[in-house]
Amino acid sequence: MKNQYHGSCLCGQVTFSVSGFSTRVANCHCTMCRKFHGAAFGTLVSVTDLNWLSGKACLKEFTAPNGTTRTFCHTCGASLGFRSKGVPPEDIEIAISTFDTDIPVKVDAQIFTSSKANWCSLQADIPIFKNART
Repeated sequence: MKNQYHGSCLCGQVTFSVSGFSTRVANCHCTMCRKFHGAAFGTLVSVTDLNWLSGKACLKEFTAPNGTTRTFCHTCGASLGFRSKGVPPEDIEIAISTFDTDIPVKVDAQIFTSSKANWCSLQADIPIFKNART
């Protein structure tokens, strides 16, 4: 039997499960991630076997001028996911802060640091990329 990791939005209407995670997990400091998450950076991870358990009708999307898509709960506004331009909906990256329990991931990069907030310090022990990781 596969492991199942569960997550939800702030109001709990949207719930989901996944069975696994990518080994590449980055803190993204781009302006759009900062604004979407209301934080110094957004941390997202690609997942395996995403299953929306409840609240799929509550999901809304915002497509930015650059073609990236951000998914959120229309009831509470919780930031749930991200897709690069042209990526199908099933390949959404999930915000790791939405998981309800600890998950087996480790941030391995800090990306788009050329856009980071001046009040945010980078972590010296995690590789830093001015733009996308190389």
